[in-house]
Amino acid sequence: MKQIIRQSQKNLVDIPQLPIDYLRNEWLVTNGLGGYSSSTIIGVMSRKYHGLLVSALPPPSGRYIMLNHLSEEVLIDNEKSIFLNCEEESDGNLNVEAATYLKRFYLENGLPVWQYQIGELLIEKRVLMPYRQNTVYITYELLGGADKISLKLYPAFNFRHHEAPVNLPINEPFMITAIGNRYEISKKDFVPIRLFIDGDETAGFTMQGKYLHNVLFRTELSRGYECTGDLWNPGFFHIELRKGRNVSLVASTERWRSIDALPPTYAKKAEILRRRQLIHLANSQDETTEELVLAADQFIIVPLHRIEDTVRAHAFGEEIRTIIAGYHWFTDWGRDTMISLEGLTLCTNRHQEARWILKTFAHYVKDGLIPNMFPEGQNEGIYNTADATLWFFHAIDRYRTLTADPLIAEELLPILEEIMRFHLKGTRFGIGMNPTDKLLQEGMEKYQLTWMDAKVGDWVVTPRRGKPVEINALWYNALKLMEEWVEGEKKAFYGQLAQEVYISFNQRFWISEKGYLFDVIDGQNGNDASFRPNQIFAISLKHPVLDPVHWEPVINSVKDKLLTPFGLRTLEIEDPDFKPVYEGDLRSRDAAYHQGTVWPWLIGPFFDAWLRVYPHENEYASSFLTALVDHLSDAGIGTISEIFDATPPYNPQGCMAQAWSIAETLRIWLKVQKTKEAP
Repeated sequence: MKQIIRQSQKNLVDIPQLPIDYLRNEWLVTNGLGGYSSSTIIGVMSRKYHGLLVSALPPPSGRYIMLNHLSEEVLIDNEKSIFLNCEEESDGNLNVEAATYLKRFYLENGLPVWQYQIGELLIEKRVLMPYRQNTVYITYELLGGADKISLKLYPAFNFRHHEAPVNLPINEPFMITAIGNRYEISKKDFVPIRLFIDGDETAGFTMQGKYLHNVLFRTELSRGYECTGDLWNPGFFHIELRKGRNVSLVASTERWRSIDALPPTYAKKAEILRRRQLIHLANSQDETTEELVLAADQFIIVPLHRIEDTVRAHAFGEEIRTIIAGYHWFTDWGRDTMISLEGLTLCTNRHQEARWILKTFAHYVKDGLIPNMFPEGQNEGIYNTADATLWFFHAIDRYRTLTADPLIAEELLPILEEIMRFHLKGTRFGIGMNPTDKLLQEGMEKYQLTWMDAKVGDWVVTPRRGKPVEINALWYNALKLMEEWVEGEKKAFYGQLAQEVYISFNQRFWISEKGYLFDVIDGQNGNDASFRPNQIFAISLKHPVLDPVHWEPVINSVKDKLLTPFGLRTLEIEDPDFKPVYEGDLRSRDAAYHQGTVWPWLIGPFFDAWLRVYPHENEYASSFLTALVDHLSDAGIGTISEIFDATPPYNPQGCMAQAWSIAETLRIWLKVQKTKEAP
């Protein structure tokens, strides 16, 4: 693994003396359940989602921040006191002295490592979460400069759902239970958090309860949310840190018996071995692939709260898996899952998990639709999507093609035929085939049904009601796949219907005087000629619906108008609705979400379409990934952001880690590597 190091002398104007990259750069460790540990690399909680232990708890709880913060104080010669992380001062600014002590930050086996240099002292810190455990290990080691030093750790709490506002009051008092060197922090109606120090028999805890008032969450301030809140600090652990000996703070919402089964040293060995096995399974041949494979692992989770799913899967000798769409706030989304499936599971040779994901979603098909998303901590899905179900066909085909497993299509064929019946006759949200031109239409007032799904209150920013171009590209692709998977009269039926869709699509979507495709036809205001990236799917899918004669002008127009170093813009700059940056409160941000904002995942279908038009330009096409690969060392270290501003400097925005950003970058990266290896 290459060491991803961020050191910068840039200054953020509105926060005096604070290096911008230290505040902008975040780290993330996940546990395979949807839980995580995450913050900025200087230890400042800038988002309401930041916490050292965010546990994935059974329904109806969901994900709760159980250990919000940890202040780390080093005592030198029992006289000088230095904090390793930046702390709030009384005037609201940050004491940024700690940033000067951070010598290096990097990822090792995908896990974060900090090295602090204080004079001659060199201190290392690591954070790890064992797989499928709501536990975090924060480990310290004195590497040099002295034989031993004293370290104080001040934990701070405000048990709350990770989506809850930071100003949620601490109404009920916390309770502390101590048995020997083990401690439980509890509160009414909450699971307790269990803490202890491993590796130092002399460690103790000093009660010194106090409230930390009006802690500022700077990212929430910039996003227009509640941005100050209180934390409670019960006291501090005091540790003697000896050279060459690891000492860990263990924090967990698991039972003591489970915690005891995984002491930190054993847990570290197990997790590193698990990660190296993932890299070996993926046949990784280069450092970038290793980074992307480990980043992909963060999104594949076991949704243990779905007890019924688990029982059904076990009856077949299988397990359940799903894909978290992004960290920190997304759950599992049908569309994102089906688009990401190839990159996250098939390209990494996690074929069995891909199968489990497909079967998990297949169970939830209702009225011919797979769920758009599952709300936090709930078992029932929400179905307002016109494209997720069509992406389901694509995902099944990719699984079937790359695994040579014919059974998946046979097992799911009755469900797929049911989906087709609903789409032919019409289903919820106005989704159904138009009997005249055989194109797929969708739309219902106050609902957003395509991937361009920003909505504020009742305002659907890009409603796209009618016949969207990518929906019909996916519709044609699904019909052609059904033609492959069935026999006899059904094969002829789907083949004939696909041909009618092909003819209608090319007659109705092509704008001859402009040389590109309508984004939506038969919409609320007629045909929409807004220049958007959705037309590339008419070329990029396995069965392209666009006549090849039109491929070159479309792909060249998309390249000229939408391509950026980080993906495709969602709207051309010349459009009056174009928004250059994604910033401000929720309404302002959603107004820009698909009105110019760059989406990295779109680089995948653009790459496919480009090589379909220019099959010998693989070397040039590989340059589309350069900035995204470099981005692994920026913002969310070791991962790729959800979106970017539409104009330079293309600042990363949205989620710090997005499944389909990683999935499509990994998928295309591997394609490029295979081409380079070919004789």
